Amino acid sequence: MSVAEQATVVLPAARVVRPGRRWLFVQRFVRHPGAVIGFVLLLILSSSAVFADRISLFDPTKPDYNARLVAPSLAHPFGTDELGRDVFTRVLFGGRISLRVGLVSVMIGAIAGTVIGLASGFYRGWVDELIMRLMDMLMALPGILLSLTIVFALGPSLFNVMIAVGVASIPEYARVVRASVLSAREQVYVEAARASGVTDRGIMFRHILPNVFAPIIVIATLGLAGAILSVAALSFLGLGAAPPTPEWGVIIADGRSRLRTEWWISTFPGLVIALTVLAINLLGDGLRDLLDPRLRGR
Repeated sequence: MSVAEQATVVLPAARVVRPGRRWLFVQRFVRHPGAVIGFVLLLILSSSAVFADRISLFDPTKPDYNARLVAPSLAHPFGTDELGRDVFTRVLFGGRISLRVGLVSVMIGAIAGTVIGLASGFYRGWVDELIMRLMDMLMALPGILLSLTIVFALGPSLFNVMIAVGVASIPEYARVVRASVLSAREQVYVEAARASGVTDRGIMFRHILPNVFAPIIVIATLGLAGAILSVAALSFLGLGAAPPTPEWGVIIADGRSRLRTEWWISTFPGLVIALTVLAINLLGDGLRDLLDPRLRGR
């Protein structure tokens, strides 16, 4: 082979290995201190609730009259209440109820609000006007007041609290999803799907929904903190879990009459609620920064 022929030989291009989207997201997540701190705190709190029966040897509902109103100590880190029940144990088991009820409430609001927002933004016209006016009526009342009204109508129970808190959060999801759908429905891929004969339901759920899923995740994460607070508030008022159920709001209510003397009964579950809400908000703010294209480069 001559020198000229050797010069014209084209070597095969080296394969460029690009990390996948999931791996890039994990890398950005790890570099976000707030999101990492929130995730670790939430992981510790949820793991403590799941393995509560292995962490503590006490029964969360069984009274022990020989250990009434014991101050925090090595045997009882959070002290005991007026029936001798270990507050630390009740807080651990209360996490199971509060987190589960909060998650179910968020799922109710997210699923219903997403479907309503999809229909409103996709069809527009009178459908959009009717749905948005209904959402405006729901948003006219504060969330906790709307939840109280629904629980009063349905009756006090944890199941009704889940429904009430979930329904109160529907307008927030519906309005955000509607705004995202109004932008997404004008994209080329929607027109291509419509031209190929895809039904309206197929376009909404198979083409538009995956592209507006990021704000739903952020709202659901931040909404979990509000749901936990609402559930605790309703239980504190006697409209949610009933004693002796170890729920955070019930535990705080048990110690409110002794707050000046046996302060630990209400203080420690209140601190755990605050820590849980802080962890969820840190995680939600981190996800917002990571999923919002306008904030990724900051």
